Amino acid sequence: MEFLWFILIGLAAGWLAGQLMRGGGFGVIGDIIVGVIGALLGGFLFRTLGFFPGGGLLGSLIVATIGAVVLLFLLRLIRKA
Repeated sequence: MEFLWFILIGLAAGWLAGQLMRGGGFGVIGDIIVGVIGALLGGFLFRTLGFFPGGGLLGSLIVATIGAVVLLFLLRLIRKA
């Protein structure tokens, strides 16, 4: 059941990041990939900086969305170079 929540949070985070970065969505599979990688990146960044957001659905969604936004920002920097 945790895997299903991880996928659903990844989908929501990928979609939110696409909306926040004005790039639109990437389709269901693309949003899941961006969200899952963003969740991993966000978790790493938050731990490195010493922030520990509350657990649960909302905390996971916030961390994953911030990580996905950072991921999209870095990908756009690389694409422009």
